[in-house]
Amino acid sequence: MKVLLLYPEFPDTFWSFKHALRFIRKKATLPPLGLLTVAAMLPPSWEKRLVDLNVGELQEADLEWADCALISAMVVQRESARSLIARCKGAGLRVIAGGPLFTGEHEQFPEVDHLVLNEAEHTLPPFLADWEAGRARRVYASAEYADLEQSPVPLWELVDMRRYASMALQYSRGCPYDCDFCNVTTLLGHRPRIKTPAQVTAELDRLYALGWRKKVFFVDDNLIGNKKALKTQLLPALVEWQRGKQHLAFYTEASLNLADDEELMQLMAQAGFDMVFIGIETPDELGLAECNKKQNTGRDLVETIKRIHRAGLQVQAGFIVGFDSDTLSIFQRQIEFIQKSGIVTAMVGLLQAPPGTRLYERLKLEGRLLGQMSGDNADGSTNIVPAMNIEVLREGYRKIMSHIYSPEHHYQRIRTFLREFRPLRAGVPLEREHFMAFWRALYHLGLRCRGRFHYWRLLLWTFCHRPRQLPLAVTLSIYGYHFRRVSQTHIS
Repeated sequence: MKVLLLYPEFPDTFWSFKHALRFIRKKATLPPLGLLTVAAMLPPSWEKRLVDLNVGELQEADLEWADCALISAMVVQRESARSLIARCKGAGLRVIAGGPLFTGEHEQFPEVDHLVLNEAEHTLPPFLADWEAGRARRVYASAEYADLEQSPVPLWELVDMRRYASMALQYSRGCPYDCDFCNVTTLLGHRPRIKTPAQVTAELDRLYALGWRKKVFFVDDNLIGNKKALKTQLLPALVEWQRGKQHLAFYTEASLNLADDEELMQLMAQAGFDMVFIGIETPDELGLAECNKKQNTGRDLVETIKRIHRAGLQVQAGFIVGFDSDTLSIFQRQIEFIQKSGIVTAMVGLLQAPPGTRLYERLKLEGRLLGQMSGDNADGSTNIVPAMNIEVLREGYRKIMSHIYSPEHHYQRIRTFLREFRPLRAGVPLEREHFMAFWRALYHLGLRCRGRFHYWRLLLWTFCHRPRQLPLAVTLSIYGYHFRRVSQTHIS
């Protein structure tokens, strides 16, 4: 059996980092970890070929080679997935689909031959057994949650690592919190399930053996969901794993209460973590209460963020406008908070309602749903009827984005961040691609772009006050260039 594993293309979004990746000559931020894990679950006798449309093209020769196609996708990849399915069907291939997009919207894809939904550790084995017996059903689903100790090491040999900026690894699934708008718990549950430290280090061993020496993203939706296991098992194992090796840098996602545990932050920094994405959502207490973001309430949010920065963990963050409790002041309040906190990479989007969430069900009862969500927080769209006038909301959103990613305010925010940031290490060793990115940045940001005065001012300030952080300052400047390009395309 020859199986073609296909990953659809991402649109040009905040998360794609498409315009930033060009500075280091990479095609995508991350490889398709889900597909690589599924590939390791397929029979060893099956021939496997992976095509990630974010880094390469699907050739006619690939379609002619294959007996079937296996497609996985996220919601934001919906349109690309549809095109990919049509092309495979046109080539006469049987199409098998799974992943978040199809789990949430499988009824929207009647052309797919087989849908293997939910967590593959549960649904893939019975599908494979039925496939081999010639009696495969169309839909395989399960309400049970997988035991991650049964999850295999991803089949990294299927990707060309040189095309990616980071590699990916999953330690846990699930989140103990119950945010109104989030579908993580709908898909993966409230009780975090974890891999053993031996599994995680085995995956790192494989990446290291294949020559990977750059960043690794722990894709967990909340790495600290099981704090006890993290602090007593995984982090000590990672500290030990790093000994005697070229140090790898890790980054991940976590909840804001990370800041309440100084020992945990120190352990994360010692283990190699230097960046964490956190859902802040809003500085407004009414908005936080509305979306049940209890872990963010009753605290000085600016000081909380700076505490994490001082621990050597750069905070990237998500923000939302469009809560029912939002008033016209929310746009300026978001701007002021983002600027004061020094969160350089601020992902701001309009509120959307994913199927299966409490927000979705409430708005459905109120008759306030507008079809499917795009899954893209860069396109200024929403699938709900907001309490605020929609044109006022969109104009306020444009105001936030044009302000925070204007050169003056973006570079100002980098300085605010660097004043607080106290990394344990200088960062990954600089390679040729970093030096080339530096010169490209000098040309594009320092000579061609609007705001070049602010760029040179940042470099001078960093050289004088934080010289070891000059590479990071350049990297964050390049991120700002990406966000400006996306904003100009989709929001202006």
